[in-house]
Amino acid sequence: MKKLILFIASVAIICGGEVRAQVTQSPELATKVKNEGLNNSKIKEISHFMTDYLGSRLTASRQKRRAETLVVEKLGEYGLSNPRVEFAAEFPRGSWDVVKTYAAMTSPYYCAFSVNPKAWTGSTDGLVKGECVVFDVKTKEDIEKYRGKIAGKILLRPATQNYNISFKPLASRYTEEELQELAMDRKVSSSIAPMGPPAGGGGQRRPAFDRTAYMELMALTNELLTAEKPLCIVTGRGTFNVPGASGASYKVGDPEPTPEIIMPIEDHGRMVRLIESGQKVEMELELINKFEDDQEVHNVLAEIPGTDSKLKDEIVLIGAHLDSWHGGTGAADNASGCIVMIEAMRILKELGVQPKRTIRLALWGGEEQGLFGSRGYMQKYLYKDNKKLPGYDKFALYLNMDNGSGRFRGIYLENNDGAFPFFEAWMKYIEPLGFNYLSPRNTGSTDHVSFLRAGLPAYQFIQDELEYGRTYHTIMDTYERLSQGDLSLDATIVAWLAICAANDPGRIPFAPIPAPRQRPN
Repeated sequence: MKKLILFIASVAIICGGEVRAQVTQSPELATKVKNEGLNNSKIKEISHFMTDYLGSRLTASRQKRRAETLVVEKLGEYGLSNPRVEFAAEFPRGSWDVVKTYAAMTSPYYCAFSVNPKAWTGSTDGLVKGECVVFDVKTKEDIEKYRGKIAGKILLRPATQNYNISFKPLASRYTEEELQELAMDRKVSSSIAPMGPPAGGGGQRRPAFDRTAYMELMALTNELLTAEKPLCIVTGRGTFNVPGASGASYKVGDPEPTPEIIMPIEDHGRMVRLIESGQKVEMELELINKFEDDQEVHNVLAEIPGTDSKLKDEIVLIGAHLDSWHGGTGAADNASGCIVMIEAMRILKELGVQPKRTIRLALWGGEEQGLFGSRGYMQKYLYKDNKKLPGYDKFALYLNMDNGSGRFRGIYLENNDGAFPFFEAWMKYIEPLGFNYLSPRNTGSTDHVSFLRAGLPAYQFIQDELEYGRTYHTIMDTYERLSQGDLSLDATIVAWLAICAANDPGRIPFAPIPAPRQRPN
C-alpha cells in the first residue's frame, strides 16, 4: 500500500507543474498538538454542550436558531475571531418545531408508542381518537377504493421495511484488509476482486422509475387526503422500537399537511397484522407542531486569522453541518463533526498557533435538506453561475466530517492525484494515531460535495462506522452515541492537518471544474 501511495505521489510531483514541494510542521509542534488534544481534551464538555444543551436542530427551526446563538457564544469563549451567524440561502419550507407528541393504541388493548412526527406536517385538533385502516395506494384506481371511507380515520401506510436478524456486530471498525482495499484505486481493486453478480445472470434490473406518473399519483393522493381529512397518517420506519425521521415537501403558504407520525416497524407491523387478521385497531393521538414564516438557512463561522502578508487571505476551511433531524439531539449526525471541528480550533487557539493562512471554521445549516449551507457559502464567496468569484483562487482546502463519531483512519482524496504528496507529508507525525490510509476514491452525500462541484480540493475522512447506520436519523441519536476517545483523536488529527495546510508553501492543485449537470427532459 505504501509503495502505491509513494508512486502516485511521485507521478503527481512530476506531472503537476504548479505543485511545489510539500512540508510538514515541526515535531515539537506535533507533540504540543497531540498533548493538548489527547491530554487536555475538552471533547466531553463540547459533546454535552452540542447535544444535551442545544437539543435537536432541524433546519430553520427555533431550536436551530437558538443553537446558532449559543454556538457563537461558545466560539467566543474559546477566543476565536469574528464568530458570527451568516445568511446562506432561502429555505421555502420555513420554520417548524415540535411542541407535543403523544400516540398510543387503545384497542384491542392499550399500548403507548414511541413515535416521531414527520417534519413539516400538521397538528391534530387536541387529543383525537379513531379507527386505524391500512391505506395502500399504488395506482390511480386504488384511490377510488378509499373515497368516502377515510374521514376521521387513522391511516397506516403498508409496511415497506422488514426486519431480518443480523449476525453481524452492532458496532464495528475497519479491518486492515478493508483499509488496504480502500487505498487502492477502485478500478484496480475491482479487477482483483470482481463485485456484483457473475456475468451471464444473477442480477435483476429495477424497473425504470416514472417520475411523472409518481408525481401525478402523489397529487391525486393529496387531493383525496385534503377532501377526506383523516386524523393522521402513520408510517413504519426504524428498528429496535426506535422511530426514524423524515420531512414533508411543504412550502410556506401551503395548507398545513395532514398530521403524520413515524413509528418503528415493530409497532407499526403489529397494528397492520392485527387489522389484516380481522381485529379492530384504534389509536389516540395528540400532535402539536408549530409553523413559522422563517425562510432562511444560516451558517456559523469563526476564524484564526492568517499572519503572513502574502498568504493571510487564503482560506483553510474545516467544517461540519450543525443542523440535525428532530427527535434526538443529532449526536452522531452531525454534532460529532461540529464537536471535532470546534475542538480542533480550540487546540490551535490554546497553543497560540499563528498560521500563515487563515483557518476558518464553518458549521453549516440545511445539509439534511440538500446542502443549503455549504452551497450558499460557495455561491457567496467562491463560485456561482459557472463563474469564479474573488475567493475562488484564495481557497486552499476544505476538510469535512459527517460520518458519525468513529475514529479517522485516513482520508478520501476524490481522484485528485495531486493531493497525495501533500497528505503524505502532513501525515508524518499523526500516523501513530492510526491515521494511515490515503484512498484515491471519492465519497459523497455531504457538504464537501458543494466544493467538489467547483473543482475545489475538499475531502471527507475514512471513519470507523461504529453503530452509525443503526442510530442516525432516529430519536436514538443522542449523547450516548458519541465515542469520546475517538472524537479526541479526530480533533487532534484535524488540528494538525489544518495547521499543516495553513503553513505549507504549496497548495493542493484544483481539479477541472465538472461540466454543468443536465437535467433530463
